[in-house]
Amino acid sequence: MIDFRYHLVSIVAIFLALGLGIILGSTALSPSVLSGLEHTAKSQATTISKLYAERGQLQSQLAGDAAFAQIAEPDLIRGLLTGQHVVLVEAPGAPSTQISDIISALTRSGATLSGQIQMQAKFFDASASTQPALSQLAQSLAPTGVTLAPGSAQAQASKVLASAILTTNVAGRPAVGQRDATSAAIISGFAAGGFMTRTGHPETRATMAVLVIPGTPPATSDANPESQGLVTLARALGVAGKGTVMAGTSTGSGPGSAIDALRAAGTSAGASSGVSSVDDTDSVFGQIVVIWALAGELHGITGSYGAAPTAGAPAPSPAPTPLPTPSATGS
Repeated sequence: MIDFRYHLVSIVAIFLALGLGIILGSTALSPSVLSGLEHTAKSQATTISKLYAERGQLQSQLAGDAAFAQIAEPDLIRGLLTGQHVVLVEAPGAPSTQISDIISALTRSGATLSGQIQMQAKFFDASASTQPALSQLAQSLAPTGVTLAPGSAQAQASKVLASAILTTNVAGRPAVGQRDATSAAIISGFAAGGFMTRTGHPETRATMAVLVIPGTPPATSDANPESQGLVTLARALGVAGKGTVMAGTSTGSGPGSAIDALRAAGTSAGASSGVSSVDDTDSVFGQIVVIWALAGELHGITGSYGAAPTAGAPAPSPAPTPLPTPSATGS
């Protein structure tokens, strides 16, 4: 039988062998190995120091750019949306700081905020228990003149909701900025069903919309129901008004986000027509670009802007200018 003493001797022998190996490695092999290690360590230390210096320089540059954008913002957006009424549509998880910053930029651009719509998670629920209820509600709330084609419950509900909060303000369409009993009934109906809440008076139809997406993508795949539902909603808003911008933060606009899904669909089939996107609205520059993108939509220009790899450009070029004769009625 192998007793405890045998195990103890074996363990001691193993540690002795390890100790001898370390001693031999640090003596007999030191002229070649240690020299190489020292050279590598010095090289890596130099590289790290350079990277730290570059990072500091870039951080200073970004801080300077942000300070300049903060100072220049009023002049860069003043008057671009004078006469336009804008509704803010917020996805579940949309950052409150981003929302307040966009509202401030809209105000400085001359736009009037008609109200805010807070979409609830129930609206994007793809379960068999929720979809029929949403579809039935959309059909019952659809106003005269709005035809719902066969399709997803989100598509039908998005079309009805968009018709209630937006208008192009042309002959034969509802007037902008006026209380409307039909739109009020639609908004109240969706709110009563738990699909959304509201702030202000979104029933006073706007001409343009900003759709703020979650601060974190719900998944890494563009096929997730939440992002696809937001793309569907954005398209409906784009058709119902004069232009829509989908706005996201740098961290919220990556793979699986609604902006990523919108851009992927747009590049393959031109599906994002009428809906621009901005992926860095957590920066002052991004908030300026939201206003520029809305102003571009008034001129029929749609684009994908920001710092993400999927963006077509950092911002519209050339920068937009106010319309020659802005109308107080939103025309």
